[in-house]
This record gives sequence, structure tokens and C-alpha cells, in this order.
Amino acid sequence: MSTEGLSIPGISVGGSGAGAAGRARDAAKARLLNRNAVASVAVDVFAIVVAVLDVWLVIPKEAQPYQVALSGMACLALAGRRWLPFVVVLATVPGFMTGWSQLAAMIALGMLATRKQLHWQVWAGAGLIWACRFVQWPLNEFVEQNWREHVLNGIYGILVAGMPVALGLLICARSELSQRLAELAASRDRERRLHADAVRAEERARLAREMHDVVSHDITLIAMQAGILAANTGSNDAQQTAQVIRQLSTRTLEELRSLVGVLRAGSDDDGPRPGVTDLTELVRSCDVPVQLSVESLPDPLPSQVSAAAYRTVQECLTNVHKHAPGASATVRVLGEGDALRIEVRNGASRKPATSLPSGGHGLTGMAERARLLGGSFETAATKDGGFEVRARYPVQN
Repeated sequence: MSTEGLSIPGISVGGSGAGAAGRARDAAKARLLNRNAVASVAVDVFAIVVAVLDVWLVIPKEAQPYQVALSGMACLALAGRRWLPFVVVLATVPGFMTGWSQLAAMIALGMLATRKQLHWQVWAGAGLIWACRFVQWPLNEFVEQNWREHVLNGIYGILVAGMPVALGLLICARSELSQRLAELAASRDRERRLHADAVRAEERARLAREMHDVVSHDITLIAMQAGILAANTGSNDAQQTAQVIRQLSTRTLEELRSLVGVLRAGSDDDGPRPGVTDLTELVRSCDVPVQLSVESLPDPLPSQVSAAAYRTVQECLTNVHKHAPGASATVRVLGEGDALRIEVRNGASRKPATSLPSGGHGLTGMAERARLLGGSFETAATKDGGFEVRARYPVQN
């Protein structure tokens, strides 16, 4: 497989593999969950610290021990606001009523509104927080207040109870909006995929028609002419050559018809395909001296990987026949735990190369196949004037 007649002197394609990509996605999800957990803990600690400062900075000298204790309990109760939001609101009420844990009660009510939205627990909690702000402790001082102070306390109570509820509902609305936008984006992606699938199906059908109408017709004529030549010639060599041409044409026609069926089906399952077990027959039928070695095949071997290995060896031997006539080739297929490695080497050409159509698409196709399967593909010229191809496909059961 010398580089003569090839438009691509060397190709190297590598990939981390589908398994590595899956592990990377799992690791990214785990890191995201860890960051979210750390952020939640940090927010809870910040809320408790702020609530404690709100109490500590306003405690008067004549404060009673029970008032300080209830206010401290209200602040510490914020640690459970994500799991028992209504219970935490109830736990902050005594400290707010008799002490100074107003901010702790507002934070607890905001979390309750975020989790429950318009549930009755939110309205009950808002009513309790309003009452704590409206009623003054001790009660004898509350009774002695005039009507203006009661009105002002009622207004402030509405603000103290209404602000956390409004913020909680706003957070819920924002979360729902983000979820709807994500669903809309997912719906658009599905529509684009459906459109792409429709376009792809139409193109596959067009290719199937062209292959059937043009290529299949010409190969059939070749097989027929080879049969006529074998019947009418008297030379044994000519008859043998004609029989080989007929056999190759017939086999190519069968593969072409199978491929046309796959194109028309348009499914991901390509149906029966040649694999590693068919390499012996491939080597036997090709017009190239080949030394084949197949070792330590994974069990089971995925059909896509097996087919890729077969097509890689087939294309390499075709290139040897086209570009390095007379050269021998060595094919090695080796299982390496989680991957299948293919190595094809050939020596220098010993005969003048016949001018045959070649656009270098074979190597490009093998490189694309390796990339799609998450493997690697490399080509290089050898020191003795030959050519070497190395491919590696990850095994994903």
C-alpha cells in the first residue's frame, strides 16, 4: 500500500472512546452535584450567621434569658428549612414573638413559599409572622399602645410577612420559566432531529435508487460477460480468470443489494454484515499474498467493531493490489482488553502499478469509521518503501 496514487499521504484520527465520553459525562454530573451541595450548605450557613447577627446586634441589656434562648433556637432552626420548611417557620415564631429573630422568621417563610407556593401552609405561616410583628411583647405594652401604633404595626407586619412570600413566588416563577424554556429548547431539538432524519431518509432513498439503477446494472453485465467468456474460451488460465471475475462480481452484487436494502430501510441496524470471522475467506479470495494473524478476540465482539475491522482489512488489501502489485501483506488482528487493534503492513511494489481510478476516499472512509466508533486510525510509510495502517476500535458491549 504505497502512497502512490493516493491523495492523502497520511491520516491520524484519535478519540477517547464512547466509554471515556460516558465517564466524562458522569464525572461532570458528579462535579455539578457536588458544587450544588456545597453551594446549598454555604447559603444555609450564611443565612444562620446573618440571622444570629440580626439577633445579637439588637439584644438589649435588660433582655430575659428565655428571650435570648428562643431567639437563638429560631436562628439554629434555619438549618432544617430545606427539609421541614413549615416546621421551621413554627420554630421561629416564639423567638420572633418574644425576642428579636425577625430575620430568621422571614428567611424561613421565604423558603416555605419557595417550596409550597400557594399552599395553605404558606398562608398560615404568613399569618403567624404577621401576628408576631403586629403583637408586641410583653402583652401589657401591646395593650397600652394607641390605635396609630396598631395601624403602623399592622402595615409593617404586612411588609414583613409579604416580602418573603413575594420573593419565594418570584423564585418559583423563575424556576418554572427556566424549565419551560428548557422544554421548548428540547422540543426544538427534537424537531430539528426529525427534520434531519427526514432529509437523511430522502437522501438514502435517492442513493439506493442510483446504486440499484447504475452500479447494480453494470456489475450484473460484468458477471454475465465473465460467464460468457468462461464458456467460450479454450485456455484454462483465461477460464479461471473469467470464473474469478464472475465470482467477485456476484459477491459484490450481493453486498450491493444488501446495502441498497439498508439504505431503503433507514434504520440504525445495518443487518447482517461481514466481520472478523470472514477475514479468512477475504484473504483467500484476494489476489495478494497475505499472512493473517487473529489473536485474543474479545467475547462477545460487537458487530459494529467486527464489521469495521473487516472493512479496514478489505480496503487495505484492495490498496495493496492497486498501488503495490506483487507485494505481500501482513494482517494482524489483536484484542487488547477493551479494544480491538488492526495492523496491516505491506512491502514495496515489485511490479509496475496499473493506473486505476483512485481518489483517496478509502483511507478517508476508514478514518471516519474509526472516529465514529471512538477509535483511532493512523497511516505511515515504512522504511522499506511499503505502507502501514494501524486502527484501534474500543469494544463497547
